[in-house]
Amino acid sequence: MARSDLLVSLVKAGAAGNRPELEKTVEAIIAEERKKSHNILADRLQRAMKVNGSHATPPMPIGRRAEREAVMELTPRRTLNELMLPEPALAACRQLIEEQHRASLLRSHGLDPRHRLLLVGPPGNGKTTLAEAIAEAIAVPFIVVRYEAMIGSFLGETAGRLKRIFDYVRTTPCVLFFDEFDTIGKERGDTHETGEIKRVVSSLLMQVDILPSYAVVVAATNHPELLDRAVWRRFQLRLDLPAPSQAQLKRYVQAFLDGLNEKPNISADRIVKALGLVSYAEIEEFCLDIKRRHVLGMGEVSWKEAIETLLPVWRARGEVSAARGVDASWLASAASDETANG
Repeated sequence: MARSDLLVSLVKAGAAGNRPELEKTVEAIIAEERKKSHNILADRLQRAMKVNGSHATPPMPIGRRAEREAVMELTPRRTLNELMLPEPALAACRQLIEEQHRASLLRSHGLDPRHRLLLVGPPGNGKTTLAEAIAEAIAVPFIVVRYEAMIGSFLGETAGRLKRIFDYVRTTPCVLFFDEFDTIGKERGDTHETGEIKRVVSSLLMQVDILPSYAVVVAATNHPELLDRAVWRRFQLRLDLPAPSQAQLKRYVQAFLDGLNEKPNISADRIVKALGLVSYAEIEEFCLDIKRRHVLGMGEVSWKEAIETLLPVWRARGEVSAARGVDASWLASAASDETANG
């Protein structure tokens, strides 16, 4: 929100005695100051809001180890241009980024930028990386929720920690990322779930609803069928990130080969056929393995030799995964897509 609009909202809320609106406006001012790295002023404003027993968005407690370790704040490094995304997903992400960059224009017309994104797809196909790339494009911290530190064993403990995380991000422009979102967003109608997880889901939905639009929340899941039905409508964008087809893997490998300082005289088609249907994470790891072999060869191992050495290893790895039924459902889906696309 533009500074003039914030000041007008602040005066109106104060004059009307509208405490919730006053706190909401101050939260927005604090977030704006933190984005400018004016942390001293932001801290002073936050302390001022505690007068008379106000509980307006206190910062995340740093004295309690459990709360401090509930999130990881990272500097995003991956960019959107590095990713191979389906065109609809790429277009939607670019729109969200543009809306965040031009939020003041939207707000001057009574509109908010979209800021809630749900990513669905099999593991290893870019959900976490996409969330990081969005944070990089918006130029805000990338905050990852750590469930092992957030989920407590006592009644109400998890919901309380979840609330403190949202309290923190309401005054900190960022991308808040929930991986494995079905861990806390499970269907409340499931008779096998406890009352505690139902309370957590209800708290989660309430916190997502009141999250200001300068804080982007991205949730990712491999099991969309487990999500509570009310979770779906909270997200303005719902994007599918499917497993790559052989044609997409071939483009990825070809781009890698084209970037080498010498041509390995081995085709991308041969590499992809040898590897089979793998995820983007696996093909990226394969390419990194090639670089490791080449570097450790100290000039005596060519790119082609490195590739030829690794192909049998990765082919055997794929056979073990297939024998154990690893990711069988999405492998079958990808194979079906490949057949349909010719």
